[in-house]
Amino acid sequence: MDNPSDGGPERIAARFGALVTKLAIEAGYDLSPRGGGRAALAQKIGMAPSSVGRFLAGDTLPRPDQFESIAAAVNGDVTDLLIAGGVLSANNSHNHGNSDVRSATSQSLSLSPEAAADQWGITDPMIRSMLISNIRQAIGLQSQANKAAATGGA
Repeated sequence: MDNPSDGGPERIAARFGALVTKLAIEAGYDLSPRGGGRAALAQKIGMAPSSVGRFLAGDTLPRPDQFESIAAAVNGDVTDLLIAGGVLSANNSHNHGNSDVRSATSQSLSLSPEAAADQWGITDPMIRSMLISNIRQAIGLQSQANKAAATGGA
């Protein structure tokens, strides 16, 4: 997943932390000491403030299943975070990334979770399994929400 030129795990964690820090500040989080921004960001993401502090500092990376909530909290693009975190390669994401998946779904084509993982270049078995499971769960929850809306919430 990582390119040797990326500089290894420490470099990837630092790059990820710098990107999320930049996005968090742009989103209005006060990350200065005692600013309250780290705690607010942690609450929005659903993580412990200490964990958020470690990845903002570039010491660690979050789990891949946390990237989407981080992106949402800082108004960032999840693909950019996945690339910065070394989960996706920049080549795969731009050649086979979100635009392909969006265009397929916007044309009302049936796109399986497996096909989505293929389009995004997710090949690591653990990450792929997690992604497919999350997509299936989201589809099920959306189906339930649609049924509730159709029946007036009953």
